[in-house]
Amino acid sequence: MTYTMQQYEESAQAIRARLNGFVPKVAMVLGSGLGFLGDQVENPIAIDYHHIPHFKASTAPGHKGRLVCGMLDGQAVAVMQGRMHHYEGYSYEEVSYAVRVLRLLGCDTLVVTNAAGCVRQDWHAGELMLITDQIKMFSPSPLRGENLPQFGPRFPDASHLYSPRLQQLAREAARDLGLTLREGVYFYCYGPQYETPAEIRAARILGGDAVGMSTAPEVIVAAHCGMEVLGLTLLSNMAAGILDQPLSEQEVLDAAEAARETFSGLVRACLPKL
Repeated sequence: MTYTMQQYEESAQAIRARLNGFVPKVAMVLGSGLGFLGDQVENPIAIDYHHIPHFKASTAPGHKGRLVCGMLDGQAVAVMQGRMHHYEGYSYEEVSYAVRVLRLLGCDTLVVTNAAGCVRQDWHAGELMLITDQIKMFSPSPLRGENLPQFGPRFPDASHLYSPRLQQLAREAARDLGLTLREGVYFYCYGPQYETPAEIRAARILGGDAVGMSTAPEVIVAAHCGMEVLGLTLLSNMAAGILDQPLSEQEVLDAAEAARETFSGLVRACLPKL
């Protein structure tokens, strides 16, 4: 479907009516099993997605499906506890709809997180990765269709979807915490099936370091409407074919739980620097 500017404004206005004058500046999209950061927001105002006009339901495991606004480490944040995925049956415009709404609310920065399979054979599950770029060239763009110039140009540049400035801040935060922070390219696949070993070999040849089923559409839309983006990945498991074992949803959720303190510590260390 194609959303109109009026629909985006209707969603934003419905949220504003609940915020009592609070204006978020940093939007956060939290991936599988990582929504606990939303529970750490101070003086939270929580809004279920089904109470926001034109929002879709988040049905993936580990996604609460609500927007939490408030203060976190000195930043006025709007935290999405759960995202929408193409594999849930949504179009890419529906998947990324919320990003534009958050932009209308006043957010000029997007922190996006995910749990992804590790493509690199010399890295390990449980490590964190700073996203420096992404590959999403085998599926339609979320910008497909009529362009809304209120958000950005018809043909936006994609040289720096992930802000070099914010990448440097993340490196500094990781160094201050004594964390090993890998850096690499996020390779987007549709899902919901996990990738085949052959697909992982192809991703590696094409330059991917981690593979997942989210993030890329939201980042394209965020960059289009002028937001700075910081992307962080939990390497929740080794991708298909690297280890002689099947992949499972529970493995991803267990990895997110195990990395709770490390992952939330890095994100929260970045926030005051934004």
